[in-house]
Amino acid sequence: MYRYVGNISDLSHYIIKDFVLNKEVAIDATLGNGYDTDFLSSLFKKVYTFDIQKEACDNYSANKKDNVEVINDSHHLFKKYINEKVDCIMYNLGFLPGGDKSITTLHKTSLKSIKEGLEILKNGGIMTICIYRGHSEGKIEESCILEYLKTLPKNQFGVMVQTYLNRQEISPLLVVIEKK
Repeated sequence: MYRYVGNISDLSHYIIKDFVLNKEVAIDATLGNGYDTDFLSSLFKKVYTFDIQKEACDNYSANKKDNVEVINDSHHLFKKYINEKVDCIMYNLGFLPGGDKSITTLHKTSLKSIKEGLEILKNGGIMTICIYRGHSEGKIEESCILEYLKTLPKNQFGVMVQTYLNRQEISPLLVVIEKK
């Protein structure tokens, strides 16, 4: 297995662990099976985690850590639940691994969430977005999110895309945004 060019979620974890300086408050925008939430809760004092699927929230809540707040709602409603600036936001867009693949993140709510997330992200904070493009909504998410991110002012945000060149075009890609 590759050490760097392996799992895109592991790469996201590495970037957050090593490059987010203040580890006070984080958001896992897409709880899923809870792996990213567990990772964040081991580093940050407070973690908000969102998922629209009650099953995902219930499964995670059964053994959640004290520093995690599970929110059974869409990530595009950050401002409804969070009244503070955050140091880090993670996204794994797509569908719940092992779950119903017809239930996916949607480009309109994902884009709204990213816009709101950038507003509440502290200066020096990092947002990571894993985009899974192996389904039709994922391709739409990729297109609209990347087009929006191209418009961010470079004096306020650094935006980098990491993708696999020698894999299928539908392989996931990782977007990293650092707020100046």
